[in-house]
Amino acid sequence: MNIISTNLLTKSFGGNTAVNKISIDIKENTCTGIIGTNGSGKTTLLNLISGMLKADAGDVSYAGKIITNMPPHDRAKLGIARSFQHINLFPNLTSLENVRLAVQAKRETGYQIFGSHLKNKVCFNLAMSSLRRVGLMEKALMLSSALTHGDKRKLELAMILAQDPKVLLLDEPTAGMSVEEVPTILDILMAIKKEGNRTIVLVEHKMDFLLSVVDNVAVLLNGKKIAFDKPDVIMADQQVRSAYLGE
Repeated sequence: MNIISTNLLTKSFGGNTAVNKISIDIKENTCTGIIGTNGSGKTTLLNLISGMLKADAGDVSYAGKIITNMPPHDRAKLGIARSFQHINLFPNLTSLENVRLAVQAKRETGYQIFGSHLKNKVCFNLAMSSLRRVGLMEKALMLSSALTHGDKRKLELAMILAQDPKVLLLDEPTAGMSVEEVPTILDILMAIKKEGNRTIVLVEHKMDFLLSVVDNVAVLLNGKKIAFDKPDVIMADQQVRSAYLGE
């Protein structure tokens, strides 16, 4: 089943068409990579799928239901979660508090740090479980501002996982990370993929990283989708190599 589909999706900013009639089908419980040069429309496409941007034309569907005009918070309730190139954390809260806020937001219990929800075992256990999955259990009580950049990236993933999403839209989850830190994110994504109950859409410039985890790759150029196939087919495609790799 296609969990996410776009049909002739289009978005322009002034005279620049950032996403130009893109149609793509993403199957449930797969990992799809989206690659392209800077300005090719990758982030805009994720924003259209998540509802952060409103399309000028075309449609977005979730499990066969058109959600084009659905606001972001309603898409989140369906199970669509989004990360960003720039990390969004509450710097004066601990790792645990950041994740617990994500749990409470999903459960619609409000953004409360103190009071009854602080003692809610369900929220606490879900938050701790998410921190455990990304290897941050020992840093649960550390302020997020004190974390390394790599750990902040892992915390962001924990916040997403705490929402129990069906679809993870990840925009450069290794951005700014050192070569030594990147494998930890790969391990997390591989573990998510192995569970077999979530769909990942991954925008990433690190090709070795991306090709290690994806099932399919979509290639964008100047706002258009020029290819969509298995990684080995994509990497052998001369049009792709010319457009993306400069060969």
